Amino acid sequence: MDLIARAQAILLKPKEEWVKIKGESTPIAQLFTSYAVLLAAVPAVAQFIGNGLVGKKIPFVGWVRFPIGSALFQAILYYVFTLVSVYVFGIVINALAPSFGSKQSMENAMKLAVYCMTPMWIGGVFYIIPFLGFLAILASLYGLYILYLGFDSPLMDTPKDKVVGYLLVCIVVVVVLSLVVALVLGAIFTVGTISGI
Repeated sequence: MDLIARAQAILLKPKEEWVKIKGESTPIAQLFTSYAVLLAAVPAVAQFIGNGLVGKKIPFVGWVRFPIGSALFQAILYYVFTLVSVYVFGIVINALAPSFGSKQSMENAMKLAVYCMTPMWIGGVFYIIPFLGFLAILASLYGLYILYLGFDSPLMDTPKDKVVGYLLVCIVVVVVLSLVVALVLGAIFTVGTISGI
């Protein structure tokens, strides 16, 4: 799998690319090692640079940079939690399939979970300049559209009348996963700040 060509195609012509993806047999391990592991590193590295080297302006405090060790620790944790949450998201997509008249396929569910993250991962480059981080969040919204097209393609053989319902439930799952990751990372970073990590 050509990483750059796949990422470009999923961003620029997702509808056509989902048709190609549906016809491919991609083991889950390969999907992660040749795509997710590499792209998920983009926002993690960008956050390390943004937090540890560039810094950010905090009102009433001034310009703040994390110590390099703390910035690296946060980037690594963010990276690991991102990959774990994508994997969990794929499991949930597959588990929900029968509820929406869809065919269970762990491989196809993981394809949906991984490829819909492409805009967020690539948009994560904006974390280099911390105050532009909101652009990465906006890119994530495009990922929801890509997820919709994946369900509609239909990667999980979802009936057309159940695509929107399946998508909405998956969006709720993504939001919950994101909140859990944010809370856990926030708690770890807060404890780390207090203890001087």
